Amino acid sequence: MLPPEPPTLAPGIVHSSFSVQGDARHSLLAWQERMSPVYDVRPVSARHQEAAFGASFARYSIDDVTFFDMRTGPNVAVRSLGRVSTQSVRDISFNLFLQGTPAEFSGHGREHRPGTVPLPGVPSILALDMDQPSVIRSFEGRMLMFFVPRALVEKVFPDAASLHGRRVDATTPLTRMLVAHLVALSRHIVGLGLQEAGASFDTTVRLLAAAFSQGAGLSGDARAAVRAAVYGQVCRHVEAHLHDPALSPESVLQSLHLSRASVYRLFVHDGGLAAYIRARRLRMAADELVRFPHLAVQDIAAGLGFNNASSFTRAFRRAYDIAPQELHAYAPLLRRAHAHAGMHALWPGHGAG
Repeated sequence: MLPPEPPTLAPGIVHSSFSVQGDARHSLLAWQERMSPVYDVRPVSARHQEAAFGASFARYSIDDVTFFDMRTGPNVAVRSLGRVSTQSVRDISFNLFLQGTPAEFSGHGREHRPGTVPLPGVPSILALDMDQPSVIRSFEGRMLMFFVPRALVEKVFPDAASLHGRRVDATTPLTRMLVAHLVALSRHIVGLGLQEAGASFDTTVRLLAAAFSQGAGLSGDARAAVRAAVYGQVCRHVEAHLHDPALSPESVLQSLHLSRASVYRLFVHDGGLAAYIRARRLRMAADELVRFPHLAVQDIAAGLGFNNASSFTRAFRRAYDIAPQELHAYAPLLRRAHAHAGMHALWPGHGAG
Protein backbone atom coordinates (compact mmCIF):
# COMPACT_ATOMS: atom_id res chain seq x y z
CA MET A 1 0.00 0.00 0.00
CA LEU A 2 1.17 3.50 -0.79
CA PRO A 3 1.69 5.92 2.13
CA PRO A 4 -0.97 8.63 2.45
CA GLU A 5 -0.37 11.85 0.57
CA PRO A 6 0.92 14.66 2.78
CA PRO A 7 -1.64 17.41 3.42
CA THR A 8 -1.53 20.35 1.03
CA LEU A 9 -2.70 23.94 1.08
CA ALA A 10 -6.12 24.55 -0.37
CA PRO A 11 -6.41 26.71 -3.51
CA GLY A 12 -7.03 30.29 -2.46
CA ILE A 13 -4.55 30.26 0.43
CA VAL A 14 -1.43 32.13 -0.69
CA HIS A 15 1.73 30.68 0.81
CA SER A 16 5.41 31.55 0.81
CA SER A 17 8.36 30.71 3.03
CA PHE A 18 11.91 31.88 3.58
CA SER A 19 14.77 30.82 5.83
CA VAL A 20 18.40 31.66 6.50
CA GLN A 21 20.99 29.95 8.67
CA GLY A 22 24.71 30.28 9.25
CA ASP A 23 27.33 33.00 9.28
CA ALA A 24 25.57 36.26 10.20
CA ARG A 25 27.62 38.16 7.64
CA HIS A 26 25.61 36.33 4.99
CA SER A 27 22.44 35.06 6.68
CA LEU A 28 21.62 38.34 8.47
CA LEU A 29 22.22 40.24 5.24
CA ALA A 30 19.77 37.96 3.41
CA TRP A 31 17.21 38.44 6.21
CA GLN A 32 17.69 42.21 6.03
CA GLU A 33 16.98 42.17 2.31
CA ARG A 34 13.89 40.01 2.73
CA MET A 35 12.45 42.22 5.49
CA SER A 36 13.49 45.54 3.92
CA PRO A 37 10.08 46.43 2.45
CA VAL A 38 8.65 46.47 5.98
CA TYR A 39 11.48 46.94 8.51
CA ASP A 40 15.09 48.02 8.60
CA VAL A 41 16.73 45.05 10.36
CA ARG A 42 19.96 45.59 12.28
CA PRO A 43 22.23 43.39 14.40
CA VAL A 44 21.81 43.81 18.14
CA SER A 45 25.53 44.48 18.51
CA ALA A 46 28.83 44.11 16.66
CA ARG A 47 29.29 40.75 18.39
CA HIS A 48 25.99 39.47 16.98
CA GLN A 49 26.95 40.72 13.54
CA GLU A 50 29.88 38.31 13.53
CA ALA A 51 28.08 35.30 15.06
CA ALA A 52 25.76 32.73 13.52
CA PHE A 53 22.23 33.90 12.70
CA GLY A 54 19.12 31.92 11.84
CA ALA A 55 15.58 32.99 11.00
CA SER A 56 12.62 31.70 9.02
CA PHE A 57 8.97 32.32 8.30
CA ALA A 58 6.02 30.62 6.70
CA ARG A 59 3.35 33.01 5.44
CA TYR A 60 -0.30 32.19 4.76
CA SER A 61 -2.70 34.77 3.31
CA ILE A 62 -6.42 34.68 2.68
CA ASP A 63 -7.65 37.81 0.91
CA ASP A 64 -6.14 40.70 2.90
CA VAL A 65 -5.41 38.90 6.19
CA THR A 66 -1.95 37.37 6.63
CA PHE A 67 -0.64 34.86 9.17
CA PHE A 68 3.06 34.26 9.85
CA ASP A 69 4.76 31.46 11.75
CA MET A 70 8.20 32.97 12.38
CA ARG A 71 11.39 31.95 14.13
CA THR A 72 14.16 34.46 14.57
CA GLY A 73 17.54 35.09 16.13
CA PRO A 74 18.48 38.30 17.96
CA ASN A 75 17.95 41.45 15.87
CA VAL A 76 16.52 44.95 15.99
CA ALA A 77 13.74 45.83 13.54
CA VAL A 78 13.10 49.53 12.96
CA ARG A 79 10.04 51.00 11.29
CA SER A 80 10.98 54.64 10.95
CA LEU A 81 8.77 57.71 10.64
CA GLY A 82 10.08 58.23 7.10
CA ARG A 83 9.12 54.68 6.17
CA VAL A 84 5.56 54.84 7.52
CA SER A 85 5.04 58.25 5.91
CA THR A 86 5.96 56.96 2.46
CA GLN A 87 4.06 53.67 2.54
CA SER A 88 0.37 52.86 2.41
CA VAL A 89 0.54 49.91 4.82
CA ARG A 90 -1.85 50.61 7.68
CA ASP A 91 -2.45 47.08 8.98
CA ILE A 92 -2.47 46.24 12.66
CA SER A 93 -0.13 43.38 13.51
CA PHE A 94 -0.64 41.10 16.51
CA ASN A 95 2.47 39.23 17.61
CA LEU A 96 2.20 36.20 19.89
CA PHE A 97 5.51 35.25 21.51
CA LEU A 98 5.45 31.51 22.06
CA GLN A 99 9.06 30.59 22.74
CA GLY A 100 11.98 32.60 24.06
CA THR A 101 11.97 36.07 25.57
CA PRO A 102 9.19 38.32 24.19
CA ALA A 103 10.43 41.14 21.99
CA GLU A 104 11.00 44.57 23.52
CA PHE A 105 9.01 47.44 22.04
CA SER A 106 9.89 51.11 22.02
CA GLY A 107 7.80 53.80 20.41
CA HIS A 108 8.49 57.29 21.69
CA GLY A 109 7.35 56.97 25.30
CA ARG A 110 4.66 54.31 24.92
CA GLU A 111 6.96 51.52 26.08
CA HIS A 112 6.61 52.65 29.70
CA ARG A 113 2.85 52.80 29.96
CA PRO A 114 0.79 50.04 31.67
CA GLY A 115 0.38 46.86 29.69
CA THR A 116 3.58 47.10 27.66
CA VAL A 117 5.92 45.00 29.86
CA PRO A 118 5.40 41.22 29.54
CA LEU A 119 4.95 38.96 32.54
CA PRO A 120 7.80 36.43 32.96
CA GLY A 121 7.01 32.95 31.68
CA VAL A 122 3.57 33.87 30.28
CA PRO A 123 2.79 33.97 26.53
CA SER A 124 2.03 37.53 25.50
CA ILE A 125 0.63 39.28 22.45
CA LEU A 126 2.00 42.65 21.31
CA ALA A 127 -0.10 44.85 19.01
CA LEU A 128 1.62 47.17 16.55
CA ASP A 129 0.14 49.84 14.30
CA MET A 130 2.09 49.68 11.04
CA ASP A 131 1.16 53.32 10.49
CA GLN A 132 3.30 54.40 13.46
CA PRO A 133 7.06 54.29 14.04
CA SER A 134 8.47 51.55 16.25
CA VAL A 135 11.65 49.76 17.25
CA ILE A 136 11.38 46.05 18.06
CA ARG A 137 14.25 44.18 19.67
CA SER A 138 13.79 40.44 19.14
CA PHE A 139 15.52 37.60 20.90
CA GLU A 140 15.96 33.95 19.99
CA GLY A 141 12.47 32.53 19.76
CA ARG A 142 9.28 31.77 17.88
CA MET A 143 6.29 34.01 17.27
CA LEU A 144 2.95 33.80 15.47
CA MET A 145 1.93 37.03 13.74
CA PHE A 146 -1.39 38.19 12.33
CA PHE A 147 -1.59 41.21 10.01
CA VAL A 148 -5.16 42.51 9.92
CA PRO A 149 -6.53 45.38 7.80
CA ARG A 150 -7.19 48.45 9.89
CA ALA A 151 -10.85 48.71 8.83
CA LEU A 152 -11.47 45.17 10.03
CA VAL A 153 -9.95 45.89 13.45
CA GLU A 154 -11.84 49.16 13.81
CA LYS A 155 -15.18 47.39 13.44
CA VAL A 156 -14.54 46.11 16.97
CA PHE A 157 -11.83 48.41 18.35
CA PRO A 158 -12.64 51.92 17.09
CA ASP A 159 -9.28 53.57 17.77
CA ALA A 160 -6.81 51.14 16.20
CA ALA A 161 -3.96 53.66 16.58
CA SER A 162 -4.16 53.40 20.38
CA LEU A 163 -3.34 49.68 20.15
CA HIS A 164 0.24 50.52 19.19
CA GLY A 165 2.58 49.04 21.77
CA ARG A 166 -0.20 47.50 23.86
CA ARG A 167 0.41 44.01 25.18
CA VAL A 168 -1.96 41.41 26.66
CA ASP A 169 -0.72 38.41 28.62
CA ALA A 170 -2.35 34.97 28.56
CA THR A 171 -3.72 35.25 32.10
CA THR A 172 -7.48 35.18 31.42
CA PRO A 173 -9.74 32.49 29.94
CA LEU A 174 -10.17 34.63 26.80
CA THR A 175 -6.47 35.19 26.19
CA ARG A 176 -5.60 31.56 26.93
CA MET A 177 -8.27 30.50 24.43
CA LEU A 178 -6.74 32.89 21.90
CA VAL A 179 -3.26 31.42 22.34
CA ALA A 180 -4.59 27.87 22.01
CA HIS A 181 -6.49 28.83 18.85
CA LEU A 182 -3.40 30.39 17.24
CA VAL A 183 -1.22 27.40 18.08
CA ALA A 184 -3.83 25.02 16.62
CA LEU A 185 -4.06 27.14 13.47
CA SER A 186 -0.29 27.04 12.99
CA ARG A 187 -0.35 23.24 13.30
CA HIS A 188 -3.32 22.52 11.08
CA ILE A 189 -3.55 25.23 8.41
CA VAL A 190 -1.84 22.89 5.96
CA GLY A 191 -4.66 20.49 5.22
CA LEU A 192 -7.58 22.82 5.97
CA GLY A 193 -10.00 23.71 3.22
CA LEU A 194 -10.27 27.34 2.17
CA GLN A 195 -13.62 27.76 3.91
CA GLU A 196 -12.34 26.18 7.14
CA ALA A 197 -9.13 28.25 7.08
CA GLY A 198 -11.10 31.43 6.36
CA ALA A 199 -13.41 30.73 9.29
CA SER A 200 -10.38 30.15 11.53
CA PHE A 201 -8.84 33.44 10.38
CA ASP A 202 -12.12 35.22 11.13
CA THR A 203 -12.26 33.66 14.59
CA THR A 204 -8.68 34.76 15.24
CA VAL A 205 -9.46 38.37 14.33
CA ARG A 206 -12.53 38.37 16.58
CA LEU A 207 -10.61 36.87 19.51
CA LEU A 208 -7.74 39.35 19.08
CA ALA A 209 -10.09 42.32 18.99
CA ALA A 210 -12.01 40.99 22.01
CA ALA A 211 -8.84 40.42 24.04
CA PHE A 212 -7.51 43.94 23.44
CA SER A 213 -10.95 45.51 23.86
CA GLN A 214 -11.26 43.75 27.20
CA GLY A 215 -7.89 45.12 28.28
CA ALA A 216 -8.93 48.65 27.32
CA GLY A 217 -12.33 48.43 29.01
CA LEU A 218 -14.21 48.63 25.71
CA SER A 219 -16.03 45.30 25.95
CA GLY A 220 -18.04 43.18 28.30
CA ASP A 221 -21.53 44.68 28.48
CA ALA A 222 -23.99 47.10 26.86
CA ARG A 223 -22.34 50.12 28.48
CA ALA A 224 -19.01 49.05 27.01
CA ALA A 225 -20.61 48.84 23.57
CA VAL A 226 -21.88 52.39 23.97
CA ARG A 227 -18.41 53.57 25.05
CA ALA A 228 -16.89 51.93 21.98
CA ALA A 229 -19.45 53.60 19.71
CA VAL A 230 -18.84 57.04 21.24
CA TYR A 231 -15.09 56.51 21.03
CA GLY A 232 -15.35 55.78 17.32
CA GLN A 233 -17.61 58.80 16.79
CA VAL A 234 -15.11 61.14 18.46
CA CYS A 235 -12.14 59.68 16.54
CA ARG A 236 -13.91 60.07 13.19
CA HIS A 237 -14.82 63.66 14.01
CA VAL A 238 -11.26 64.52 14.99
CA GLU A 239 -9.83 62.89 11.85
CA ALA A 240 -12.23 64.81 9.62
CA HIS A 241 -11.35 68.17 11.22
CA LEU A 242 -7.56 67.98 11.70
CA HIS A 243 -7.10 70.95 9.35
CA ASP A 244 -9.81 73.00 11.05
CA PRO A 245 -8.12 75.66 13.22
CA ALA A 246 -11.14 75.63 15.53
CA LEU A 247 -10.72 71.93 16.40
CA SER A 248 -10.38 71.53 20.16
CA PRO A 249 -11.81 69.34 22.92
CA GLU A 250 -14.50 71.97 23.45
CA SER A 251 -15.49 72.01 19.76
CA VAL A 252 -15.73 68.21 19.74
CA LEU A 253 -17.94 68.16 22.84
CA GLN A 254 -20.21 70.85 21.41
CA SER A 255 -20.47 69.29 17.94
CA LEU A 256 -21.23 65.80 19.24
CA HIS A 257 -23.22 66.89 22.35
CA LEU A 258 -21.08 64.89 24.74
CA SER A 259 -20.06 65.50 28.35
CA ARG A 260 -16.48 66.37 29.23
CA ALA A 261 -16.21 63.68 31.93
CA SER A 262 -17.41 60.83 29.72
CA VAL A 263 -15.06 61.74 26.86
CA TYR A 264 -12.07 62.19 29.14
CA ARG A 265 -12.57 58.68 30.52
CA LEU A 266 -12.54 57.30 26.98
CA PHE A 267 -9.22 58.99 26.15
CA VAL A 268 -7.46 58.64 29.49
CA HIS A 269 -4.94 56.16 28.01
CA ASP A 270 -3.99 58.87 25.48
CA GLY A 271 -3.58 61.54 28.15
CA GLY A 272 -6.96 63.10 27.41
CA LEU A 273 -8.73 64.32 24.28
CA ALA A 274 -6.45 67.36 23.84
CA ALA A 275 -3.38 65.10 23.81
CA TYR A 276 -5.08 62.78 21.33
CA ILE A 277 -5.88 65.66 18.96
CA ARG A 278 -2.31 66.92 19.20
CA ALA A 279 -0.90 63.45 18.49
CA ARG A 280 -3.13 62.98 15.43
CA ARG A 281 -2.14 66.41 14.09
CA LEU A 282 1.55 65.61 14.53
CA ARG A 283 1.05 62.31 12.72
CA MET A 284 -0.72 64.06 9.85
CA ALA A 285 2.08 66.64 9.76
CA ALA A 286 4.62 63.84 9.34
CA ASP A 287 2.69 62.47 6.37
CA GLU A 288 2.41 65.89 4.73
CA LEU A 289 6.07 66.72 5.29
CA VAL A 290 6.92 63.69 3.16
CA ARG A 291 4.06 63.93 0.65
CA PHE A 292 4.47 67.65 -0.08
CA PRO A 293 8.20 68.51 -0.20
CA HIS A 294 7.40 71.68 -2.18
CA LEU A 295 5.42 73.17 0.73
CA ALA A 296 7.13 75.09 3.50
CA VAL A 297 7.31 73.38 6.89
CA GLN A 298 5.68 76.41 8.52
CA ASP A 299 2.73 76.25 6.10
CA ILE A 300 2.16 72.55 6.81
CA ALA A 301 2.30 73.21 10.55
CA ALA A 302 -0.06 76.19 10.34
CA GLY A 303 -2.53 74.17 8.29
CA LEU A 304 -2.79 71.74 11.18
CA GLY A 305 -3.26 74.33 13.89
CA PHE A 306 0.41 74.86 14.92
CA ASN A 307 0.84 78.59 14.55
CA ASN A 308 4.10 78.81 16.48
CA ALA A 309 6.96 77.31 14.46
CA SER A 310 9.28 76.73 17.40
CA SER A 311 6.62 75.02 19.54
CA PHE A 312 5.71 72.81 16.56
CA THR A 313 9.35 71.82 16.09
CA ARG A 314 9.71 70.97 19.79
CA ALA A 315 6.51 68.90 19.83
CA PHE A 316 7.42 67.06 16.64
CA ARG A 317 10.92 66.26 17.82
CA ARG A 318 9.58 65.08 21.18
CA ALA A 319 7.10 62.79 19.41
CA TYR A 320 9.39 61.37 16.70
CA ASP A 321 13.02 62.06 17.66
CA ILE A 322 13.58 64.04 14.46
CA ALA A 323 13.04 67.70 13.57
CA PRO A 324 10.29 68.35 11.01
CA GLN A 325 12.80 70.26 8.89
CA GLU A 326 15.03 67.18 8.70
CA LEU A 327 12.18 64.87 7.68
CA HIS A 328 11.07 67.42 5.08
CA ALA A 329 14.57 67.60 3.62
CA TYR A 330 14.86 63.80 3.45
CA ALA A 331 11.42 63.39 1.84
CA PRO A 332 12.47 63.04 -1.84
CA LEU A 333 15.16 60.50 -0.94
CA LEU A 334 12.79 58.54 1.29
CA ARG A 335 10.12 58.36 -1.39
CA ARG A 336 12.56 57.14 -4.02
CA ALA A 337 14.09 54.52 -1.71
CA HIS A 338 10.78 53.09 -0.56
CA ALA A 339 9.25 53.15 -4.03
CA HIS A 340 12.24 51.12 -5.24
CA ALA A 341 11.94 48.61 -2.40
CA GLY A 342 8.23 48.02 -3.03
CA MET A 343 6.00 45.88 -0.86
CA HIS A 344 6.24 42.55 -2.67
CA ALA A 345 8.18 40.59 -0.06
CA LEU A 346 5.62 40.09 2.68
CA TRP A 347 2.11 41.35 2.01
CA PRO A 348 -0.60 39.76 -0.11
CA GLY A 349 -1.64 41.80 -3.11
CA HIS A 350 1.93 43.04 -3.64
CA GLY A 351 3.41 40.11 -5.48
CA ALA A 352 3.95 36.47 -4.82
CA GLY A 353 6.50 36.92 -2.06
